[in-house]
Amino acid sequence: MAVEQASASPTALPPVTHRRVWAVAGPIIVSNSTVPLIGIADTAVIGHLGEAAFIAAIALGAIIFSSLYWIFGFLRMGTTGLVAQAYGARDQDEIRSAIHRAILVGVSAGTLLVLLQFPLSVVIFLGFEAGPQVEALASEYFSIRIWGAPAMLVNFAILGWFIGLQRADIALYLQLYLNLANVFLDVLFVVAFDMNVDGVAFGTVVAEWTTAVAGIVLVIWYARRSTGAAFASGDRVRLWNADALRRMLSVNGDIFIRSAFLMASFVWLTMQGAAQGDVVLAANGVLLHFLYLAAYALDGFAFASEALVGESKGAGDRRRFRQAAVLSSIWAVASAVVFALAFWMFGAWFIGLLTSVAEVRETATTYLVWAVLSPLVAVASYQLDGIFVGATRTADMRNMMVVSFACYIAAWWAFQPWGNHGLWAAFTLFSVMRGITLGIRYPALERSIA
Repeated sequence: MAVEQASASPTALPPVTHRRVWAVAGPIIVSNSTVPLIGIADTAVIGHLGEAAFIAAIALGAIIFSSLYWIFGFLRMGTTGLVAQAYGARDQDEIRSAIHRAILVGVSAGTLLVLLQFPLSVVIFLGFEAGPQVEALASEYFSIRIWGAPAMLVNFAILGWFIGLQRADIALYLQLYLNLANVFLDVLFVVAFDMNVDGVAFGTVVAEWTTAVAGIVLVIWYARRSTGAAFASGDRVRLWNADALRRMLSVNGDIFIRSAFLMASFVWLTMQGAAQGDVVLAANGVLLHFLYLAAYALDGFAFASEALVGESKGAGDRRRFRQAAVLSSIWAVASAVVFALAFWMFGAWFIGLLTSVAEVRETATTYLVWAVLSPLVAVASYQLDGIFVGATRTADMRNMMVVSFACYIAAWWAFQPWGNHGLWAAFTLFSVMRGITLGIRYPALERSIA
């Protein structure tokens, strides 16, 4: 049967204000800003052991899992968009059913990754031209980290659910626990237990599983408190509704393809850096922390767009839709300028904080300009991603990502004579094209809201 609408028409939604944008974005910025602490702590702890191979292995392992989980980012993004629209329509049954479906997909996909870890690792490492010591260490890191996959994918689903409900405060608590526990366990295993790359991996897995357990407990509590029904009391007919499942699979499939190409862009950057030697690979790994730091913070405004835009679409309010898109974007651009200035002024100091290996520090400083530019050129793509996710216009996201990736590869081929500068220039152009292509599709998206 078709998905039922809420029994009563939803009341008029309050206008989107700067305060409402920050109510969602603020906690997400705080929590997301701790995400790079994982990579920063990994690099800082390992970086002071005195070997570039350790840094390169962590950089390689981190990009593998960041990219792998980016593919499954649909669990977070798709859940946020669908739940935000159900929230705008005041459809409590669909809100509960959505988290059931998302957790089921997360557990199933994560378990499949664990079962396929051996062939998966073979395929992944075939694409990297790192030195034998770096590859051996990264392989050990992979074999441990993969056991956290089911927990991490469940965490994505839970995070998306709470953001869609505009309960960014609960998302903040979960993310803070995950990331700060990860930092603590990294230091414990590496410094106290005299481990190296394997200690970093073990710390991350423990943090991921304990966060998943805490998240499920919070979902059960919030479902009973806000909807008046137990988490497990959802209507099975509604849960397995063909239309709802078809829509979820369509949205998630589009985001899956989009995320796969986004993952490929970072993998390509890492592969081409590795082909230039372990020092360049390690230096690029250090510089990626600048990108992650800005991206995770700026994503707070993209997440606000997802929740508020989705709620507005669910209520069929075009004016409010535009308010959400514009106000969140104003704050995102202003924050991007702040990050660029900070990277320009303190970038060399930050590189020194991450590693004491002289040749890695010198190489990273040579290419620092690309990290300074990154928040300025990428902020449009982050915001538009959030807007299109909230509106569940995921086919546009998929198609424009394919176009942008094609431009990236073409630019890399053309810029090869400039070495690592050419590689970073191509990656920067990729970010610019993501914003331009989605920007072209925005007017049609806004006109569709009714």
